[in-house]
Amino acid sequence: MAPRHHTSAFRAPSVPAVLLLACTLTAGVVLLISGVRGHEPPPRPAAARTVRTAAGPSGPTVPPLPPADPVRLRIAAIGVDAPMTRVGLDAAGALQAPPPDEPDHAGWYGDGTPPGSAGTAVATGHVDTPAGDPGVFYDLGALTEGATIEVSRADRRTAVFTVRAVELYDRKKFPSEKVYGGSGRAELRLITCGGGYTERTGYLGNVVVYATLTAVT
Repeated sequence: MAPRHHTSAFRAPSVPAVLLLACTLTAGVVLLISGVRGHEPPPRPAAARTVRTAAGPSGPTVPPLPPADPVRLRIAAIGVDAPMTRVGLDAAGALQAPPPDEPDHAGWYGDGTPPGSAGTAVATGHVDTPAGDPGVFYDLGALTEGATIEVSRADRRTAVFTVRAVELYDRKKFPSEKVYGGSGRAELRLITCGGGYTERTGYLGNVVVYATLTAVT
């Protein structure tokens, strides 16, 4: 049977709560990034890769940067070198992923925190395509603690993040506060679909990478 492509959506509270979402991305948000399956399942994070809270990294951090749009995302450990595109909310209050014809793009929530600035920035990407080919975040679950994520910005600075945890969540039990909670530091979350898969509902979970700003170049 040909793989099906399901609408990708990041379910947010209805207006006016969406305005709060744009600043904090806190409780009440359920991520529903969907995908298709025409290949081997994407890597899953090891069970040992957990993070106790959304607060603080174990290593050193640097002061946050002023806001600037991200331009490109690089993750050498899994071969990602992707342009970044701004995504926003649709009429139903859902954060849209990059268009299906841009599976090699990473989308960042443009009404939220830019990567490198104080707060929790969020970037999403497809795990696969409508044809079943791997997307930009296909190998996201293979990342490990200590891996480096680089975000080139429009101000010609590069925000360097260090991964401190990778987790896989059942999308029906998505821990919004833990994922989107801010600490005053510059945090980054990379999110895609993962876990089990059914033809009717698509992927059943979400892979979340937790990273913290540790250098600026």
